Amino acid sequence: LQELHGIFPWLVESIFGSLDGIIVGWNLRCLQGRTNPTEYSVALDFLEPSGPMMKLVYKLQAEEYRYDFPVSYLPGPVKASIQEQVLPECSLYHNKVQFPSSGGLGLNLALNPFEYYMFYFAISLITQKNSPVTHHVSPSNSAYFILVDTYLKCFLPTEGSVLPPPSSNPGGAIPSPTPRSPAVPFTSYGMHHTSLLKRHIAHQPSVNADPASQEIWRSETLLQIFVEMWLHHYSLEMYQKMQSPHVKLEVLHYRLSISSKHHGSPAQSSYQALHAYQESFKPTEEHVLVVRLLVKHLHAFSNSLKPEPLSPSAHSHTASPLEEFKRVVIPRFVQEKLYIFLQHCFGHWPLDASFRAVLEMWLSYLQPWRYAPEKPPQSSESVPRVVSEKWAAFIQENLLMYTKLFVGFLNRALRTDLVSPKNALMVFRVAKVFAQPNLAEMILKGEQLFLEPELVIPHRQHRLFMTPTLGGSFLSSWPPTITDASFKVKSHVYSLEGQDFQYKQMFGPEVRNLVLKLAQLICQAQQTAKSISDHSAETTATQSFFSWFRFTPSEMNGSYTGNDLDEIGQDSIKKTDEYLEKALEYLCEIFKLNEAQLTQMMMKCGTAQDENGKKQLPDCIESEDGLILTPLGRYQMINGLRRFEVQYQGDTELQPIRSYENATLVRLLFRLSSVLNERFADQMEALCSREDFVGRLCQYHLTNPQLMQKIRYSPVVKDRTNQNWGPRISLRFLASYRTLTYLLIIYFVASWFHIGPIGCTFIILIGYFLYAIIMTFFFEGWKPHEH
Repeated sequence: LQELHGIFPWLVESIFGSLDGIIVGWNLRCLQGRTNPTEYSVALDFLEPSGPMMKLVYKLQAEEYRYDFPVSYLPGPVKASIQEQVLPECSLYHNKVQFPSSGGLGLNLALNPFEYYMFYFAISLITQKNSPVTHHVSPSNSAYFILVDTYLKCFLPTEGSVLPPPSSNPGGAIPSPTPRSPAVPFTSYGMHHTSLLKRHIAHQPSVNADPASQEIWRSETLLQIFVEMWLHHYSLEMYQKMQSPHVKLEVLHYRLSISSKHHGSPAQSSYQALHAYQESFKPTEEHVLVVRLLVKHLHAFSNSLKPEPLSPSAHSHTASPLEEFKRVVIPRFVQEKLYIFLQHCFGHWPLDASFRAVLEMWLSYLQPWRYAPEKPPQSSESVPRVVSEKWAAFIQENLLMYTKLFVGFLNRALRTDLVSPKNALMVFRVAKVFAQPNLAEMILKGEQLFLEPELVIPHRQHRLFMTPTLGGSFLSSWPPTITDASFKVKSHVYSLEGQDFQYKQMFGPEVRNLVLKLAQLICQAQQTAKSISDHSAETTATQSFFSWFRFTPSEMNGSYTGNDLDEIGQDSIKKTDEYLEKALEYLCEIFKLNEAQLTQMMMKCGTAQDENGKKQLPDCIESEDGLILTPLGRYQMINGLRRFEVQYQGDTELQPIRSYENATLVRLLFRLSSVLNERFADQMEALCSREDFVGRLCQYHLTNPQLMQKIRYSPVVKDRTNQNWGPRISLRFLASYRTLTYLLIIYFVASWFHIGPIGCTFIILIGYFLYAIIMTFFFEGWKPHEH
């Protein structure tokens, strides 16, 4: 055992990597059975709850060995508070903080083997985020993800009790860790919860009668470590605002005392401490997926709670520790930190499709009924499942999870491009979840309970008691006008958002206006998707055999910038339209939107195209300097809803060389046409001034009145005196790869029929002359230079 005791820290670091991220370890996050089947199976067998590694943990646990874990690698708020001698609320840190010995560096936590192993396992998800990846890795199929699921199922079982630890001694049992005297005096910045383990051992008649009462400490420790390492990444200032005023004052006194003792300048230290609590935390998509796995399992674990017996005699004995743990696991251990973690993600996550992971994790927490033991009948799969009234208590005690985060999602959706199918899918998912029958009514009932008047309570002194740690013993002193449900809702809101929180109603006028704006954007996005679909259909219909030369009319003036739907295809465009249509329908159901108002909005969006089928200009106002974009116009341009028809308005001969043109030929032909125009300028002017057929032909093909008018009145062209506005020859079309291809094909066909180059050139000139005559007589309004 003494040798194993010395090897254990090295072995843990070799598996999970070092805390500083330099040693990668086994890289469990990138280990998959599809790519490395042998290493994958060996690692899982070695680290499973009944594997050799856990047997070593329990063997060392029996001897009460302790291992140092540096405080500097804990999450930012925990690290900063411990360094200021303010003990965190979580009981996981109690009686474990050790001052360094003489010459030591920093504070340490003295952990038992099980805690030490789980600390490293949980924190490796954060510290190893920059590990090298040689191939595409699916997080849900990695060895790390599977191990998290395995540990949750073992230590938080939905059926039965926690399995006893493997022991080489059949008659003996691994004792739970005993409380130790604190190594240094600390003051908690929150009234921490008493460990379930201590309470049950104190009140249970026989500890050995129920194995769960002996092993509940593993379940509680595992959950606390996962929550602390994965969710406790936010500023302590944000956490302190959720505490009662007397605790705030207590923390302030300790801050000032530490500051005056170590620095002599309280203001300077407070400023430094404020920034010390601000942790730059950017969760990855894999991190969010693991948290979602935790949330889903905790719902299943909590919903496996046995129903309370109705007979009074059944209450004579105490419920098992595991059953009581199921009752309090979400509100006591998870709700608070998960709420702030979600707020952080909603406010800092990029506005792209990767937000889908955060969204699904949030929606998983909002729907505990999906993980309840009872399942809906198979015949009702197509019918939305009605949310039972028994979930009203959960909704009321998690009201901010539904209402405030929904407003946060609305603000994100109003800033995203809803034409993108992935963004449209996210709006559809949220609308579908909140449109479940009876859910909106229960959320509205929770808001009404929170907004109940409290005129009978003077000076709002009750808010001092609004902490999640206090039980129902205070309820007896409340006046009868305040119901138990109202107290729970108010306690939930004030404990999470502080005492002076101004609640914004989800079904109030302000949020309703946001929903109307989102509905308007959905209508505009549908119209934009339809325009893109029509444009793609027209482009496909007019594509010729030579479209692979990347020459299209739209490339000539750059008036169409395209969208990601062009690359995905018509099926995705259709899917996007379906998502947006259903999302709009669900929003109407949730907020009881006026059909006449929506119809008017749809008609307004339907007129977003002018009579020529082109989109309107972005919203702007006229001024002395021209058109100026409004905030709405900037939003429309950023999201591709509307855009200016930007065309080249200068001399067509001087426009930039296109990608479908040969640069050398463009320059050579420009010099040739310049020489011809300079030498034959008078002759072309005389021809265009004639009134007969030849004059009409030259006027049409040697001049372009509309383009000349644009150039004369364009603000881009400043010097109009030295420009050649008369008739001229343009040979630039010969430099395009499409024209060159046509000429090569014609010469190839001519050589097949034994026609020489001179005869072939003569045929081309005759053909072009006939084409010019036809355009002149019958299609004078058509602009051949655009085709």
